[in-house]
Amino acid sequence: MRIEGRGLIDRDRAVNFYFDGHRYQGFEGDTLASALMANGVRMVARSFKYHRPRGVMTAGSEEPNALVTVGLGPAQEPNLRATVVEVSEGLWARSQNRWPTLGLDLLAVNDLFAPFLGAGFYYKTFMWPRAFWERVYEPLIRRAAGLGALSGEPAEDRHERAFAHCDLLVIGGGPAGLMAARAAAEAGADVILAEEDTRLGGRLLAETDEVDGLPGAEWAAEVAAELAAMPNVRVMTRCAVTGVYDQGTYGAFERMAPGVADRPGAPGGCFWRIVARCAVLAAGALERPVTFADNDRPGVMMAGAVRAYVNRWGVAPGRSIVVFGNNDSAHRTVADLQEAGVHVAALVDARSYARSDLDVPFYPGAQVCGTSGRRGLEAVTIATAKGEERIAADCLAVSGGWNPSVHLVCHMGARPVWDAERQAFLPPDGAVPGLRVAGAAAGVFSTRGCLESGLAEGLRALRDLGLEAPDIAAPMAGDQPYDIFPLWQVPGRGRAWLDFQNDVTVKDVELAAAENFRSVEHMKRYTTQGMAPDQGKNSNVSALAVLAEATGQGIAETGTTTFRPPYVSVPIAALGAGGRGKGFAPERLTTSHAETLRRGAPTIEAGLWHRPGYFPRKGEDHWRQSCDREVAMVREAAGICDVSTLGKIDIQGPDAARFLDFVYTNTFSTLKPGRVRYGLMLREDGHVMDDGTCARLGEQHYLMTTTTAAAGQVMRHLEFVHQCLRPDWDLRMVSVTEQWAQFAVAGPKSRDLLNGVLDAPVGDEAFPYMSCGAVSIGGVAGRLFRISFSGEHAYEIAVPARYGAALFAELVEEAEAVGGGAYGMEALNVLRIEKGFITHAEIHGRVTAFDIGMARMVSAGKDCIGKAAAARSGLVDDAREQLVGLRPVGAVRELLAGAHLFDEAAEAVSDNDQGYVTSACYSPTLGHVIGMGFLKHGRARIGERVRAVDHLRGSETICEVQDIVQFDPEGGRLRG
Repeated sequence: MRIEGRGLIDRDRAVNFYFDGHRYQGFEGDTLASALMANGVRMVARSFKYHRPRGVMTAGSEEPNALVTVGLGPAQEPNLRATVVEVSEGLWARSQNRWPTLGLDLLAVNDLFAPFLGAGFYYKTFMWPRAFWERVYEPLIRRAAGLGALSGEPAEDRHERAFAHCDLLVIGGGPAGLMAARAAAEAGADVILAEEDTRLGGRLLAETDEVDGLPGAEWAAEVAAELAAMPNVRVMTRCAVTGVYDQGTYGAFERMAPGVADRPGAPGGCFWRIVARCAVLAAGALERPVTFADNDRPGVMMAGAVRAYVNRWGVAPGRSIVVFGNNDSAHRTVADLQEAGVHVAALVDARSYARSDLDVPFYPGAQVCGTSGRRGLEAVTIATAKGEERIAADCLAVSGGWNPSVHLVCHMGARPVWDAERQAFLPPDGAVPGLRVAGAAAGVFSTRGCLESGLAEGLRALRDLGLEAPDIAAPMAGDQPYDIFPLWQVPGRGRAWLDFQNDVTVKDVELAAAENFRSVEHMKRYTTQGMAPDQGKNSNVSALAVLAEATGQGIAETGTTTFRPPYVSVPIAALGAGGRGKGFAPERLTTSHAETLRRGAPTIEAGLWHRPGYFPRKGEDHWRQSCDREVAMVREAAGICDVSTLGKIDIQGPDAARFLDFVYTNTFSTLKPGRVRYGLMLREDGHVMDDGTCARLGEQHYLMTTTTAAAGQVMRHLEFVHQCLRPDWDLRMVSVTEQWAQFAVAGPKSRDLLNGVLDAPVGDEAFPYMSCGAVSIGGVAGRLFRISFSGEHAYEIAVPARYGAALFAELVEEAEAVGGGAYGMEALNVLRIEKGFITHAEIHGRVTAFDIGMARMVSAGKDCIGKAAAARSGLVDDAREQLVGLRPVGAVRELLAGAHLFDEAAEAVSDNDQGYVTSACYSPTLGHVIGMGFLKHGRARIGERVRAVDHLRGSETICEVQDIVQFDPEGGRLRG
């Protein structure tokens, strides 16, 4: 079926591939669909529900029929579209959704039961008898569900993820996209041009149009070469932009070329997160079919796809072709087929006023009303004013008009706008900030119009970017008008198919309307229209038109379903690239990590961060020896601890102060610039979410710190509050945790140590407890906070992350010179338990401010999230478990976190449970074990004895209940 002398394939580079075990030959540049078509393979798949024979219908990612499985064993990938799978040497592909073979599919018996399997049949069929659901119905449905299948064997992670930033993102490399990218590139903008296809050009690759006197494909190749040679342009072919998100962020999936992907260790694809200041959507338009009886046979194709196979791949989709349409695309198809020497049996134009000077049998005002053929098209039936006529043909090229690819514009909730003149939905204005639409995606369907539209939107984007527009003109090209006659379905005998992948017919949509599923969203779910992997790209609009007619509404009033990303299928392995084995959870390393390892410190995970547990020194054989030394070092000299892992959220704006008043229990609007305040945050149910400090760096500038473990949770909470509860407040927030390296300098010698590294010294009067301000270290601007998590005179110093490693090394060296050094998580835990400071061991999600003794921090003079809920009587009952300190006083001096508390003489059973231990340690400062826990009536029982029992580890200890602050209760050391 090859056409000599046509196409953009490399006929000097033949490749062998396999389909369903049979060996075929194609050429470099072929897709699996074009190569199979060239070898005369017409049936390539079976439909989902009825297992009807299906052939190639389109030439792009919108393909609903030709889904195949590629590869063998663990590497096999199901549900790939044959229209975008590139043929390569040794490619192994097979059809799917058939048993045992494609030609002899026993499951095709389902087609005989079609009258009983209409829309919603499962809702009506599987209700009785009730006992059959779990044992009969559900197992059968699960076995039949799905299309292709994975191998079930573990596969290697062959995908990666990446990030990119640009001034202008151009989505689509057709004539509009090329002009927009060219204009921006010549103006000096950083440009990313993303094209789903293997080469740039869009429809120019499939048409015979000329641009500036050159064949369209040749012109596109020249512009592509110019762009690729420019240092400020990144051309990304095989890259589909899959979704639009807030703040100019776009998701994109890039497929690797077969020759690259087959190399050992090479990724199969990459998922990109692209942040663009502006974007131009030039994704083109998708041709839609006309619905008529038996319109799903192999050989029924889109007219534009027929031109693509003839002009781009040099393949004749059939030996005798009938062309049917309601617009001029049908005439263009006939002209290209005739020029290629392919026989055209008839041109059927639904427009009665249409005229043609083409040398083919012409039927104006006629319609195709049916087809015949068992495993492929054999004849077409047309309805004319004189009656029905049957024409022998093995291919039918259909064009029902063009649907602009508006999906990405609607990913943020907007709905497209119906245009009666073009009989299509067009993108709404301003739906996505910073995104402009050009070319066919905007409803411009001529080559000249697309070039001009792309250039105009590119120049507008440059003005938004503040760049001077270059002196550039659109090239000359054809400017044919777009004329279309509304035609969605043709009456006839037999089933007329809308969604080819999910076997949805016109009758199904009409039944949904009759059963009162008249909303477009209800119809979608009742019939499964548009819910297959192709997302109804070439069937949704036709289905909406059928629903509109069935309900007596217009198409505009009927509306569309919700557009959601991804635009095309994305492998889960690409979305979660790197997320298997050790990489299942992110590994976050501090700037001091290398120095930590060099000093032999073992690391532990804390909120995904790897933090040092302790820093062993020569002669220390047990972690307790190192821990005890580090605690004493902080209490007597100076210690250095990396606290960069604490969540840091920068909050700015005129309403930042009252926003903090609303999310914290205490008041921050009264906090003066240059000061820090401890804050408590509640959930909406009144329970404690997190605690931390918040510094006021300026009148409208705050820096909130959170615990390491809750940083992400707090950020999500703040975003929710701003977007949903207080959207009218003017503020912005961003996590800056990774931007700053921060180190605690704690101990009686901390101020002297710090003054040894700061460019300007600090003192108690100028920098009292709970102060903050800007400092300089070796000319590097930093921030200093006078806060303490150890109970000692302490500071936290922050510098940009790139200076973190150097500062940590210098601070540790200075500390060691005065008898101190670095300390890790174990010592940090002991220090905070001695002082009664809480962590998420205590505020674990089931406690209130009352339980931890901080009820007075819930301000009576203002409202805050969780305040009303926290005041419920059950949450302030004195009988609740309250936080207390614990000290072993019996013969057994060990205390284990997790142990339960009982009255000293009570039996250790659940009915007598009085509370539990949250934290415990040996305190080298106090010379004995101490702990913290929750105890019923706890604060009223200080001085009493309780029994801590851990049945699992066989531990039982008599403890004295104490105040939670067991060291320096007056706080003189940290304020001094």
